Amino acid sequence: MSNWPDRRILDLFGIELPIILAPMAGPGTAELAIAVSEAGGLGSLPCAQLSTDQVRAAMIQMRRATRGPLNLNFFCHKPPQADPAREAAWRAQLAPYYAELGLDASAPLPAASRKPFDADFCAVVEECKPDVVSFHFGLPEADLLRRVKASGARVISSATTVAEARWLEQHGCDAIIAMGLEAGGHRGYFLNADMSRQIGTFALVPQVVDAVRVPVIAAGAIGDARGIVAALALGASAVQIGTAYLFCPEAKVPAVHLRALKNAADDGTALTNVFTGGPARGIVNRLVRELGPLSAAAPPFPLAASAVTPLRARTEPGGSDDFVNLWSGQAARLARELPAGELTAILAKEALAKLARG
Repeated sequence: MSNWPDRRILDLFGIELPIILAPMAGPGTAELAIAVSEAGGLGSLPCAQLSTDQVRAAMIQMRRATRGPLNLNFFCHKPPQADPAREAAWRAQLAPYYAELGLDASAPLPAASRKPFDADFCAVVEECKPDVVSFHFGLPEADLLRRVKASGARVISSATTVAEARWLEQHGCDAIIAMGLEAGGHRGYFLNADMSRQIGTFALVPQVVDAVRVPVIAAGAIGDARGIVAALALGASAVQIGTAYLFCPEAKVPAVHLRALKNAADDGTALTNVFTGGPARGIVNRLVRELGPLSAAAPPFPLAASAVTPLRARTEPGGSDDFVNLWSGQAARLARELPAGELTAILAKEALAKLARG
């Protein structure tokens, strides 16, 4: 499949298809990345919830299973300072749920599990030499970024505004992911936290394309060939797809989450911070309706998750999604239940057919 209108991302990453698997912490597995890579796209592994040993093991597994390029993804958030008063207020907001479920609201809480990119992760990158390293919430500090680039990896990151895209280019990104408001999961913002001013994919992409010289990857509510063709028509060199891959058997999606995805409505998602403290798009459930969607009481990312985790642990085994972060973009209804490799190939084939017809 070589008749793509823009080969910049294909040549930059050494892939056959302009399709990048979104790195989704939790559902994103080595098996999912392998399948997309084998089909000709760029397989991505989310690392923010993995230990360095787990990242190493996954890279060994993926290298053994595919010769295709691979992407390791990391978060770049700044760990927040502890704020006992705010955390106590958050626990007080959740106390009625603890009482309802017979949980001790004063019990010690589990630590937040999302780790930012640091020297230890950087050493893994230098050792494993992934083809691409992607970042969320900006970029790591300059010394770490230099080490990543010296390893031979191409560097990409998410921008939610034109200003963020320009900043990423100025700081050395080889390509930029234009992440529209419609995308599922955590927003990749790092310059402006005002969620009321976030931009939709198909308004953001052409403006980012006009503002930077590096190739642009469109992300957000792209779930079928029509979305791919539209993104390419607006100047994107490739697309990043997440929610559509949650329906694949290689994804690690809890049963309650998959059920919610299959029943998702076009207007069924919202940006919410009640699960982690960071704005993220997910399917509206009880916690979002009753405390959010955006709560001023929630501690900053990722601290809010600690107090929600016991509620999820108590209720999810019984089939409840009341306290589960049901991440999803706005185009879940466009998804098809197929193996990831087959889905990748079909999306590319259908997009090429539409491009050929003009």
